[in-house]
Amino acid sequence: MFLGRKYELDELNNLYNKKGFKFIVIYGRRRVGKTALIKEFIQHKDSIFYISIEQNNKAALDSFSSKILERFPMESKIINNFESWDKAFEYLAKQVDKNRIILVIDEYPYLAGSDPSISSVLQKHIDTDFQATNLFLILCGSSMSFMENQVLGYKSPLYGRRTSQFHIIPFDYYDSGLFFPEFSFEDKMIAYAVTGGIPQYLNVLAEYDDVMIGITECFLKKSGILYEEPENLLKQELHEPYVYNTIIESIATGSSKLNEISTKSGEDIKKCSMYLKSLVDLYIVRKEYPYGVKAEKNSIYALQDNMFRFWYRFIPKNVTNIELGLGEYVLKARILPHMANFVGHIFEEACCQYVLRRNKTLSLPFMINDIGRWWGTNNQTHTQEEIDFIADCDESAIFGECKWLNTEIGLDIFEELKRKSMLFGKYINKYYMLFSKKGFTKGLTNLDYVELIGLEELYKEL
Repeated sequence: MFLGRKYELDELNNLYNKKGFKFIVIYGRRRVGKTALIKEFIQHKDSIFYISIEQNNKAALDSFSSKILERFPMESKIINNFESWDKAFEYLAKQVDKNRIILVIDEYPYLAGSDPSISSVLQKHIDTDFQATNLFLILCGSSMSFMENQVLGYKSPLYGRRTSQFHIIPFDYYDSGLFFPEFSFEDKMIAYAVTGGIPQYLNVLAEYDDVMIGITECFLKKSGILYEEPENLLKQELHEPYVYNTIIESIATGSSKLNEISTKSGEDIKKCSMYLKSLVDLYIVRKEYPYGVKAEKNSIYALQDNMFRFWYRFIPKNVTNIELGLGEYVLKARILPHMANFVGHIFEEACCQYVLRRNKTLSLPFMINDIGRWWGTNNQTHTQEEIDFIADCDESAIFGECKWLNTEIGLDIFEELKRKSMLFGKYINKYYMLFSKKGFTKGLTNLDYVELIGLEELYKEL
């Protein structure tokens, strides 16, 4: 069953219903659901779906020719394949004419790898004969650097020719929860935390009635489908995967500053910075600044991909016991005691996602410009302070605190948040949002400018 992606489907259908040639670029990391989205979109539509694989140019052209001639067989008795990509696209343009036909080239980077001139050939036809047709061309790819630089980048022959582009990102906490209709709200959040909202991983975990059994079967068995997943992904995307393994593990186990990551991984600081940039480009790592501050000295690195965050924190140091078949013991003794801390950070991200969902419905006190975590020095006490999130617009701000605890949170939590908000004198209108896994004490009810959100509220449809 296909879940989510309503915005992308609506936009694709809007473009499809407009006349004339359209060129759509769809990209995103592996397993994020690009192909599933395209297949859902082309249902009941006239389409040609071609999936590129790693092969030489002749084999790629032959298989592409077969797809074209299967749909437009008029000359198939005369020719079995086209002598060049130029001839294939020329023939396609003549056959499509005024009919609305979708041509999907999935994993386009593989095709471009077999023939580096393919983008230039496509550019020629986009600029000439495709313009007179109703062809709906989709190029899709998982290689983030290739799609952003060689398809969307200004040095690409295809630059400026796209009608629209879609960067497909993992599901947020809410859409991830749709995969687990029978789970408790707490287990929905845990499932999101360990899968990072990747549809393929969500589908795998959804095969189990209990989230902890799912984690054990998928991550903590030598035969588990996610047991070697991050390492396999790195091997597909990067040279020297062993170096990246070390850097990612350093971040997952607590290092966040460049010098800390460099020291813990044993890599020279300049090389480490280069490796980190590659991981940022792949959306595995993100570079963070305190909200409203862009000074480089304040920057830190964090894992953006939550499945990587879970895997690198708990799997490498437990490999021996997992391969001995002690996965259940590893879960009970090595993971569950730290699970609340692990999920707590991701719960903060989910709360920010909730605020953005609310902003979309215009149900906040004001329409925000942006949202983010803040940390810095209190100039009066010279101590470090943190605020889970600030969302602001001009002279108004919402300050948020998110607690993944097994106890209700009380007035003391609000008073502490209010005290920290006083560090920001530029905001005249201040509002507060408190998020809690287990609810709130009576002392927090009926306070002005304070909104209390429990887990159940997070999962309500807005």
